[in-house]
Amino acid sequence: MTDATALSKAITDGHTTARAVMAATLAAIDRQAALGAVVRSLPEAALLSAASALDATPPACASPFHGIPMLAKDLGSAARGLAPCAGSPALRKIVRDPATDSDFMAGLRAAGLVPMGLSTVPEFGFALTSEPPGVPPAVNPFDPGRSPGGSSGGAAAAVAAGIVAVAHATDAAGSIRVPAACCGLWGLKPSRRATPGGPDYGNHLMGVVGELVLARSLRDVVQAFGAFHPDRGDALLPTRPRIAVAIPDRCDAPTAKATRAVAAHFTAIGAEVTIMPAPDALGAEAHALVGRILSVSLAEWMDALGIPDTDITPLSAANAARGRAMTGPEVFGLARRVEQFTDRAAALFTDFDAILMPVLSGPPPRLGAFPFEHTNVDAHLAALEALAPNAAIANAAGLPALALPAGMHDGLPVGVQLMGPEGADAMLLALAALINDRLAPIPYPAPIAGLPE
Repeated sequence: MTDATALSKAITDGHTTARAVMAATLAAIDRQAALGAVVRSLPEAALLSAASALDATPPACASPFHGIPMLAKDLGSAARGLAPCAGSPALRKIVRDPATDSDFMAGLRAAGLVPMGLSTVPEFGFALTSEPPGVPPAVNPFDPGRSPGGSSGGAAAAVAAGIVAVAHATDAAGSIRVPAACCGLWGLKPSRRATPGGPDYGNHLMGVVGELVLARSLRDVVQAFGAFHPDRGDALLPTRPRIAVAIPDRCDAPTAKATRAVAAHFTAIGAEVTIMPAPDALGAEAHALVGRILSVSLAEWMDALGIPDTDITPLSAANAARGRAMTGPEVFGLARRVEQFTDRAAALFTDFDAILMPVLSGPPPRLGAFPFEHTNVDAHLAALEALAPNAAIANAAGLPALALPAGMHDGLPVGVQLMGPEGADAMLLALAALINDRLAPIPYPAPIAGLPE
């Protein structure tokens, strides 16, 4: 298998070195600059020196991802030396690189990952494409006319194109799962509080956001989650899993077919599979709730930094204005509504262990599908929800949701997701492992940089 785990084993077994892998990664960034996946790298000399130091580690002391280069996302938890700027030129002018890792990045670094650059995101993460102002857009390695998704689009493009084997990703309304589906990857949006947000909690968003990674394999996602939960295991797996299948009517035929095919894999391994109506009303409520949280968060963010509306795109300025228009009691009420929604969404799992759903309603979006040169926030939010129906349920309710590749159609990946009860992250990973070998392999456009042949 060609993934981060295999690359780490190649390093510890002496088939290559951490320095050689880092050099290959830097070369791949240059060679595939047209992808627009990477907005910044740390200095080459410092990266190669750090990698050389890792090569002195005895194999017996090596971490699961020993020596593996990783892109941090330009939004969310920060790695030392790499301040996330949220795809915003205005932020890039004023933020300073941190001298230490966030708690989240410290966990990934302890697992052996080496944050060495930043991946492309849309401005303030507010799109399901990744086309920030002032820099080239991130494009899909399977079709450069389409997007790798958003907001973790640069991360997904980099992994699918083999620039890195694993990349940091965040998800406040589908931003791990959508890029995973667009690029044939695995990605877990973890349960609320399953990964750390400290010490600054700058990306907290009332608990709707989750952070982990995008990867080419399930086992890489399992290893990344294990960096924070070493006690995970198969003990949580039900004797006969009960899987509900929920396909919205607005999903196109290839997406619905791929979802049913994955459901058939679960039937084949003995799971109890049931068709249920798509929770569209709950999804619409979640999307509206998350949308309001994103607005008020942006307003607070811009005001705290003193960034005027004239320094950001018209759509972002309109979104911030939407947040400022909320009263204090209205904002306080959002926090209560999150908790109320969380309780109601738990009822989805009264009779089921997990729900299998599409991630997207159709193929990956074309470049330019989510422009920022307008001020109609409601129309923008409606377009996001149309592309990723019901994705926000997992965010508003703090549920784990695992995106997995479900094959190809017309040369483009198709992805589905398993959503489970809060805290059932390990169970979802174990469920996916039951059918992992039955899934069709994804023909990635390039091998992972540095992986020996």
